[in-house]
Amino acid sequence: VTVVSNKSYVTPKSFILNGIPGLEKVHVWISLPLCTMYTISLVGNLGLVYLIHQKESLHRPMYFFLAMLSIIDLFTCTTTLPNALCIFWFNLKEINFNACLVQMFFVHGFTGVESGVLMLMALDRYVAICYPLRYASILTNPIIAKAGLATFLRGVLLMIPFPILVKRLPFCQSNIISHTYCDHMSVVKLSCASIKINVIYGLTIALLIGVFDICCIAVSYTMILRAVVSLSSADARQKAFSTCTAHISAIIITYVPAFFTFFTHRFGGHIIPPSLHIIVANLYLLLPPTLNPIVYGVKTKQIRDSVIKLFKGEK
Repeated sequence: VTVVSNKSYVTPKSFILNGIPGLEKVHVWISLPLCTMYTISLVGNLGLVYLIHQKESLHRPMYFFLAMLSIIDLFTCTTTLPNALCIFWFNLKEINFNACLVQMFFVHGFTGVESGVLMLMALDRYVAICYPLRYASILTNPIIAKAGLATFLRGVLLMIPFPILVKRLPFCQSNIISHTYCDHMSVVKLSCASIKINVIYGLTIALLIGVFDICCIAVSYTMILRAVVSLSSADARQKAFSTCTAHISAIIITYVPAFFTFFTHRFGGHIIPPSLHIIVANLYLLLPPTLNPIVYGVKTKQIRDSVIKLFKGEK
């Protein structure tokens, strides 16, 4: 019988975030597109929030939800990207244990809130297309505020157990995390105890947030499709569809890399190279903040017109 000393089961003071394993020599080159995307996301989302705040013509439910999405996107990428750039540029890999748990909480919390906001935006499009005459009376400012608060609280409260469940685990193996940020599964895999509870809770949260939100989005767009098809005018159908294209693009940008990351962690660890998984995991947090302002700026006429008027006014 092998006796294991209690000293082996300790909480590490810190973890070492190893960046992208196998690609250490090109970390600087990898950082360049990531830094560019982060800069675009900061400028695009801050500009979008400012525009919605300034322009009274954009004080409508659709744009209030878009402002919520932009704010969440800003927090999401800022939680991880500066830390990743410090690893790539300055080789600053060490992160305090508690700081790691805080980062983990914010990463999963903000992504959960983002999913909820995308669901609210789908419901907004459903009301706008299926009940256009009652749109303003249904989606009032108090309703929007309550929906946003409920979505935020859901994302935050459901993520609180993650750091608590990790903190109870003993770590007697390596403290090196092959990642650029503290992801829940990357951290718990270092534990020398059973992580069954962590895995079950992670899957439960994925069902409560991800699957629920996607089902609501799917139902909303099914109803929208039925309403649009029933319109007699081809122009009316095209206009109704065009109001949804930006949101559909945002859904694809957000959920495709999210599902890839989720399933790779649990089922594809021996098939997908770790370097590819970590690159996609970073893009999963960076693509939506980078592309959403561009997509909405290109696809939404009111935003395009407001940007043009804003620059003309400044000149």
